[in-house]
Amino acid sequence: MSDLFSDAAERRMADVAPLAMRLRPTTVDEFVGQEQVLGQGSALRLAIAEDRVGSMILYGPPGSGKTTLARIVAHTTGAHFEELSAVSATVKDVREVLASARERLGAEGRRTILFLDEIHRFNKAQQDALLPAVEEGLVTLIGATTENPYFEVNSALLSRTQIYELEPLSEEELETVVDRGAAELGVEMPPDLVPLVARRAGGDARNALNILELATQTARAEGQSLSAEQIEDAARKRPLVYDKGGDAHYDFVSAFIKSMRGSDPDASVYYLAAMLEGGEDPRFIARRMIVLASEDIGNADPRALLVAVAAAQAVEHVGLPEARLNLSQAAIYLARAPKSNASYIAISEAGADVREHGHLRPPDELRDAHYHGAKKLGRGQGYIYPHTDPAGFDVDYLPEQLRGRTYYRPSGSGEEEADDGD
Repeated sequence: MSDLFSDAAERRMADVAPLAMRLRPTTVDEFVGQEQVLGQGSALRLAIAEDRVGSMILYGPPGSGKTTLARIVAHTTGAHFEELSAVSATVKDVREVLASARERLGAEGRRTILFLDEIHRFNKAQQDALLPAVEEGLVTLIGATTENPYFEVNSALLSRTQIYELEPLSEEELETVVDRGAAELGVEMPPDLVPLVARRAGGDARNALNILELATQTARAEGQSLSAEQIEDAARKRPLVYDKGGDAHYDFVSAFIKSMRGSDPDASVYYLAAMLEGGEDPRFIARRMIVLASEDIGNADPRALLVAVAAAQAVEHVGLPEARLNLSQAAIYLARAPKSNASYIAISEAGADVREHGHLRPPDELRDAHYHGAKKLGRGQGYIYPHTDPAGFDVDYLPEQLRGRTYYRPSGSGEEEADDGD
């Protein structure tokens, strides 16, 4: 009886499934986007066509086509296709799939492809359970993940797979998706509405079709033609592809720092806004700005460090949302400030000498001479007090083995005047 109901549900699924599910491509030719990995003549496209797909991990944001690509492989391969979700699968489930794969290969000579969605959710023990089977070719693994696999997947498993990074779809590619969705729904789309849906989708094909479907349902319920207002209403929640604990956290803060370092205030404010809208910890942002103030500006504008520290204090005292104004002011100041990495180079080179030569003792004339018996040991002997004898300003105070070394070389930028002769 349960099989009877299951069969009936399967037949009716096409009528109740979301538009994105109904329009899921089944061939490479129907697939939209990802030309960088699926273009004509590409290795992956040829491998799919010739049914010789190797183990791979598909890495990209939601709606970029990871699961769709795996399903296309399922439709085109002669191998048996198994699908698991790392959200619910256990090591026991994996071992059962591997046991079936071994039996199938021995009895029928048929290969097995295992699609593992959300592979980053598998812990180390679960990932290790896959290693022998992937190593010996018992299964071909296709993993899908929204997280950077180099952070989330065991290096041993990474070395046995090919990584394909999928990008968010462009607005032009999303317009193609929207046109297909409109045709499926039988709705007239004025030319200005297709780009609107594409813009609101945020690079996510699934989101584009969901917006279109909801807006169409609203228009039909109101007995109206599809309008921009209905699309805006359906896309009320703007897509923010930002995971403050994952890849985006590192990518956006890297872009933020490099934009300030490169003196681009507009890009600096944009990446700051993106991080704040994505829920990034403002204290983390402020700490990075304090580092940049000394690493990339230094004495070219000594006030930069004061501004960055003040912004960090403002975050603690004021909090969000108001503190975003303090962060914005500081980011713009740091971006527009003259740049110098002389302080960074100085401490780096001095640190390298310490590691190379050890802690070389200061010259006797510089060592502490305040305790009883210090003079008998020669401590402080020969020290020239610069305020009474200007010759003290010309002394090389480095340890004897490092005399003549120059760590700090003023850049000549802003207030950091270059040394005479530079």
